[in-house]
Amino acid sequence: MSESDNNTTDSLRPDTLAVRAGQERSEQMEHSEALYPTSSFVFRNAAEAAARFSGETPGNIYSRFTNPTVRMFERRLAALEGGEACVGTASGMSAVLATCMALLGQGDHIVAAHGLFGTTTQLFDKHLSRFGIEVDYVHVTDLSAWQNAVQPGRTRMLFLETPTNPLTEVADIKALAGLARESDALLVVDNCFCTPALQRPLDLGADLVIHSATKYLDGQGRCVGGAVVGSQALVGEQIFGFLRSAGPSMSPFNAWVFLKGLETLSLRMRAHSRAAMTLAEWLLGQPGIERVHFPGLESHPQHALAARQQSDFGGIVSFELAGGQAAAWRFIDALELFSITANLGDTKSTVTHPATTTHGRLSEEARLEAGIVPGMVRISAGLEDVRDLLDDLTRGLAAITP
Repeated sequence: MSESDNNTTDSLRPDTLAVRAGQERSEQMEHSEALYPTSSFVFRNAAEAAARFSGETPGNIYSRFTNPTVRMFERRLAALEGGEACVGTASGMSAVLATCMALLGQGDHIVAAHGLFGTTTQLFDKHLSRFGIEVDYVHVTDLSAWQNAVQPGRTRMLFLETPTNPLTEVADIKALAGLARESDALLVVDNCFCTPALQRPLDLGADLVIHSATKYLDGQGRCVGGAVVGSQALVGEQIFGFLRSAGPSMSPFNAWVFLKGLETLSLRMRAHSRAAMTLAEWLLGQPGIERVHFPGLESHPQHALAARQQSDFGGIVSFELAGGQAAAWRFIDALELFSITANLGDTKSTVTHPATTTHGRLSEEARLEAGIVPGMVRISAGLEDVRDLLDDLTRGLAAITP
């Protein structure tokens, strides 16, 4: 599909967009997306260079902010999320940083969900605070708490993950979007756990969607990257403007890998969801497990909301073991198939102990406030045979069974 064909993608369905959207073919007429590992681009003459730099004419200038491979990834992800524009960044955290630095200023206020990814919380509390930006935290499912935390005239952003990491709590995006509009604030949703294959926050009223492309968008644990999707005004102008000057840019090679990942995203997310459901249902009946967190279970507090808001329930399951951290560590160390790593969204199943890894830099009080107890274990269901995964979990439980 040539660049001119991109205008026809509005009528295409998501699985087709994941394969076709955004591609620009060169004069070589390559079938797969081309990789452009170049730092800069050549101009035909001085006048063309001046017109590019001034913004008078579009085109490539310098790969810090214009690269054809990165642009193809951005257009494809924007099409999948239903957004007007997308900016690819060096990591998921640089996507969060770029969003905040581009859209917030001194004296502004954020209302954020308890239990955000630990590094996001560190960014908010230790770094944004230095620029006079204040943050208050509320329980992600408590709409009244969100309402009470809003400071009229100061609150500029509501920020959340849904489902949350690692408890898989589900926020009502449509309700929070209404609150954001009433408060003249932006609703920013981290869609890492669901991806556009399972959930489209913009369709539910969110203003911006954040991604760690490192996770499911890649899908095989190969590259680090991030993205922000939203309107042309917010993303294509303001956040892009910050990226152009500050430079937390996505590499062309990583963008190419993510493009390949998007082609199989829907297939993988369905398979991850099926495996996670099987594991969660099995864990419910096992001795030594006090609680299982997975939106697909009818016992999950937001199961009905997740069923309305998402097309499936995702690949993340967390559970609480009796015996606290000691039991959790013995369980993890006894596993032979699950990889012990804090990453997720891989074809390989992974396991981690959130209280000492992803959320380890939070205070104990903040972790407990978010429900991240010492005995909690988080698994990311991969694409192995689920019977082998069950055998491995059985091995882990045997290590903590008296």
